[in-house]
Amino acid sequence: MSHPASPSSRRPRPWGTVGAGIAAVAACAVCCAGPLLALLGGLGAVSALASFWVPALAVVAVTAAVGAYVLLRRRQASACDTTTGPVDLGLPAVGPAQDTKHTH
Repeated sequence: MSHPASPSSRRPRPWGTVGAGIAAVAACAVCCAGPLLALLGGLGAVSALASFWVPALAVVAVTAAVGAYVLLRRRQASACDTTTGPVDLGLPAVGPAQDTKHTH
């Protein structure tokens, strides 16, 4: 005697779930394809532009480094320049006190 299969004893087939998952992935791909392609296109354009500008920026960086080195050397040279002889410090001279109140 065979018993008819009850609905709870049958194995459910996951094709409905898999189909819904595939549909969700396809919808996401269609939705996000435009912005992703725009992002990749923008990155490609920026990298193509950078391939021309990077050598120019390297030249600017080297020029700035040489200019900073020259200015630094000039400042150090002028800071180390000394003069011989007395230097006026702008202080009052120390000497005998002069009496201006008593005149003879």
